Amino acid sequence: MTLSPLEEEIMTVFWKLDKAFPKEVIAHLEEPVSPYNTVLSTIRKLEKEGWLDYHVFGKTHQYFPVIKKEDFTKSVFSKLYHQFMGGNKTDLLRYFMEAEDIDIKELEQLVKSLRN
Repeated sequence: MTLSPLEEEIMTVFWKLDKAFPKEVIAHLEEPVSPYNTVLSTIRKLEKEGWLDYHVFGKTHQYFPVIKKEDFTKSVFSKLYHQFMGGNKTDLLRYFMEAEDIDIKELEQLVKSLRN
């Protein structure tokens, strides 16, 4: 499950709004906003690839996400974990502790929450 930067931004809008018409998506995109036709083509591509589905209202389509944000997030982290960390849990934890400046107390809280 990989998305281009524009696809990911569009999906983030759909996950936030739950359903939207293309013009609503454009209104929620960050500046600089891609042209309407580019956004619409990307939405249609996401629909063809199974990321989105739609309801028809007259001549317009209201799209909604089929793939949950949680499933996408798990897929991204799984790819990072296996591809860049070689599946080594210790390296993964060390990376997040160093990169995100996680201290021992936060790690202990994480371990405690995982045990419950």
